[in-house]
Amino acid sequence: MKQTTLIYKMIMAATGLFLCFFLVIHLLGNLQLLLPEAEARAQFNWYSHLLSGNILIKIISYVLYLSLIGHAVYALLITLKNNKANGQKYAYDKRGSVSTWNSRNMGILGAIILIFLVIHFKDYWYEYKFGGLPLDGKGNKDLYAIVISSFQQGWYIIIYEISFLALGFHLLHGFFSATRTIGLYHPKYAKAVRVFGWIYSLLITLGFMLIPLYIYFNLNL
Repeated sequence: MKQTTLIYKMIMAATGLFLCFFLVIHLLGNLQLLLPEAEARAQFNWYSHLLSGNILIKIISYVLYLSLIGHAVYALLITLKNNKANGQKYAYDKRGSVSTWNSRNMGILGAIILIFLVIHFKDYWYEYKFGGLPLDGKGNKDLYAIVISSFQQGWYIIIYEISFLALGFHLLHGFFSATRTIGLYHPKYAKAVRVFGWIYSLLITLGFMLIPLYIYFNLNL
């Protein structure tokens, strides 16, 4: 059972670190939305077309989909195994006093992120692949128009911000957990790993949260 759990954790770590790398690329692409409107529309739509048309990127996208599914499935399997192994929670269980809030609530955080991903894929990925999007001046599908439209809706902004707060807490614990699992969290450079994890989590979280807020207030004020 311990060996099975270790394999599950290794898969979780590998898929999680790949998703961390993807988030950097995704954020860099989304930062184009902060450019002046005409430039942002042209570059973002070209970028979206590149992602959907390049064979290498298509292969990477399939790896991404498998990583998302694998990360969620193995997280659930590990949770079920841990619950079964732990059994009843006794009154003297004081794990809360020695563990962080996000480490104790990874299931809730993961559920919020999963719900957001369903909405996100439906509104953008599905519409881009199967919706009847108009074309921009350069003949690319105008995904920019959909993104800007969604970021002008207050309720969508709230969902987006809450989801990325959840992602930030998830990243903070998940990054440290993954580095331990694959053997990178050595006492010799534990501090450097911790600092990098904090900086990474903050930059990713604040970067994604900034974009819809900037667009919303820039267009509605």
